[in-house]
Amino acid sequence: MHSAAAPHAPLVQVGKADVSAEDVLAVARGNARIEIGPDALAEMAAARARIEALAAEPRPVYGVSTGFGALAVRHISPELRAQLQRSLVRSHAAGMGPAVEREVVRALMFLRMKTLASGRTGVRPLVAQTMADVLNAGITPVVREFGSLGCSGDLAPLSHCALVLMGEGVATGPDGVEKPAGELLAAAGIEPVELLEKEGLALINGTDGMLGMLVMAVSDLQRLFTTADITAAMTLEALLGTDKVLAPELHAPIRPHPGQALAAANMLAVLKGSGLTGHHQDDAPRVQDAYSIRCAPQVAGAGRDTLAHAALVASRELAASVDNPVVLPDGRVESNGNFHGAPVAYVLDFLAIAAADLGSISERRTDRLLDKARSHGLPAFLADDPGVDSGLMIAQYTQAALVSENKRLAVPASVDSIPSSAMQEDHVSMGWSAARKLRQAVDNLGRILAVELTAASRALEIRAQADGGGTVAPASAAAMAVAREAGVGGAGRDRFLSPDLEAAAALVASGALVHAVEQVTGPLA
Repeated sequence: MHSAAAPHAPLVQVGKADVSAEDVLAVARGNARIEIGPDALAEMAAARARIEALAAEPRPVYGVSTGFGALAVRHISPELRAQLQRSLVRSHAAGMGPAVEREVVRALMFLRMKTLASGRTGVRPLVAQTMADVLNAGITPVVREFGSLGCSGDLAPLSHCALVLMGEGVATGPDGVEKPAGELLAAAGIEPVELLEKEGLALINGTDGMLGMLVMAVSDLQRLFTTADITAAMTLEALLGTDKVLAPELHAPIRPHPGQALAAANMLAVLKGSGLTGHHQDDAPRVQDAYSIRCAPQVAGAGRDTLAHAALVASRELAASVDNPVVLPDGRVESNGNFHGAPVAYVLDFLAIAAADLGSISERRTDRLLDKARSHGLPAFLADDPGVDSGLMIAQYTQAALVSENKRLAVPASVDSIPSSAMQEDHVSMGWSAARKLRQAVDNLGRILAVELTAASRALEIRAQADGGGTVAPASAAAMAVAREAGVGGAGRDRFLSPDLEAAAALVASGALVHAVEQVTGPLA
């Protein structure tokens, strides 16, 4: 059950300066309370005075006294301008499909409020304060999956949010139950906003949805890349591979990609104290481990560097005040194209590619653990009695299906464009679509790594139980122990396997696996 921001909840103060990714996560996922600082209130009031002065002039000013998009040629008389703003929001709240996740809506509302608080949009402080009140009351507008082209910002999603500020449309309350927005506002003691000149436009003209999803994806992928280093190390250990390829001198000094060095260092830390590594020259000698083992730091490292670039783009967009037109510090009100989502859309697509490849190499390692011809003494499919038992055979099928889906999700959305608004908006970013598919890819990646964790844990248990099997690394043992505590079963006869895999996925998603390993290794990158 969802709850409103309680008085003891974390507090995020929004001033006219930037907010951080941590602020976005606190509001979106942690129900943090929001407070607008006095500097932001003063900045908004000053910018609003400029908008009101322009509204009184006879010359048309886009967004203040004109229509929008292809209809911007019409000058709107003063008595129709409030109706213009209402009509804009109502007509643009045209989304379809299932409701998007609560955390996404909270992120996009908070980010739009952040831009309002910058004083660059020309709205009254009342508008931003009402948005903060709605978030603090635990009221979440119902935003539909389809409707944004990622240019002129996330128009339809933001319009569904603006509609709720007007007391219209539908939303969910603190209990998660969908109700008419007017009822929820009244119950919370919030007065609906009567939008004035430019305010409707300012509420819907931003990249906030795609940016919010980017911030959350970066956070999730940071955890998953660390998880992948852990599972890769456990698989290397279970396959009796060599950890010499992880030596620091083989990475940063001679191939200075930062992510590669971090991934290798993580794996080396997990493998410290293992009695299983380095046996690649024993019963089934091999000069080198397979690429999926030996090149794990190179692949994960490339993904880490991609993630670092995406985080940089997110930080720049968090510092932006995206609206059209904008009120400049010198009082000018100028049109622009900053609402175009290309910078965000590109990295959303890039992250989907990195997630797909990280999942692909994980699945190859899992398959190697299960193949008797390549697992260096492990039983077929890690089964208790191969032939009678199937072991983890179909777990790998599930993993392969997820990998295949992530490859489809890696097809970029940002290379597409479809013209709209009578060819006025003739090139769009599709950033919202890139963000939506990335969320699915990130979820899938967590499940893929959970299958590798399940297989590597079972393989290490089998090694440890064998005569003279050798000592499992303390960090790997910690991972195995927390997996067992979470309900991921070990070696033994076949059983209903889906609950084990779901437990492993929940363990990965919670961050508890990384936490347990770090109790042994110290902080991992």
